[in-house]
Amino acid sequence: MPLLEALPPTLIVQRVQQRYELINRMLSNGYPLSKVARRVGLDRKIARRYRDTKLDVLIASARDRRNVPLDRYKPFLQAQFAFGVTSAKDLYDQIRAQGFQGGCSTLSRYVLSLRNGVAVAAPTQIPSPRSITAWIMRPRESLSTSEVARLDEVRITCPDITEACNLARVFTDLVRRRRGTMLGLWIREAEQSTIGPLRSFGSFLRQDLDAVTAGLTLPYSSGVVEGHVCRVKLLKRSMYGRATSALLRARILARP
Repeated sequence: MPLLEALPPTLIVQRVQQRYELINRMLSNGYPLSKVARRVGLDRKIARRYRDTKLDVLIASARDRRNVPLDRYKPFLQAQFAFGVTSAKDLYDQIRAQGFQGGCSTLSRYVLSLRNGVAVAAPTQIPSPRSITAWIMRPRESLSTSEVARLDEVRITCPDITEACNLARVFTDLVRRRRGTMLGLWIREAEQSTIGPLRSFGSFLRQDLDAVTAGLTLPYSSGVVEGHVCRVKLLKRSMYGRATSALLRARILARP
């Protein structure tokens, strides 16, 4: 019995069948592939696949793709299964509460593979660079227990991140506590680092060491001056070509 006759008339089966018939009918009538793809609203590579692939294979592939959203829940499912939660219904209720939109039959097949010991180990979810950076730059005591554990896992997995984390936290301490006298030591450690950007940053700081040391030591700041410079530029640009320097001077000296 052909696969199409054995399958229930679900939406995905009907959609694939309709696309297959429409694409091949247009191609048989002499329409070029690019025009067919635009008419159907598909990429040309996908339209070519509908042309070169049998209908049974397309339907089977489409049905397999429905299980892809389950992948994000597989680490959780494997952990729960290891803790003794082996009921497909209980596991289904748990991942439904987390946002899973698939059917129970999809989960049942995966739970069966877990029981038989043939399920592929779920890949470890790698934190994004933004998350790792946030964990490094925030004080360790402000991190949650799970964030501390994730950061420790990342540091164990990647020695470069461990080195970057140590140097970044020391430099942050220099800035927050105004320990400019220790900047030279930090620069030497950064220049000996195996991480290229850190070496470049250390060399860049050495080019103007006195100014950077003063900025990390003294309580003074050029923020007020920079604010006035920004204000003058704003006034000048808002009056560009429409006023004299006398009016610009009057506006600059006037109270904001």
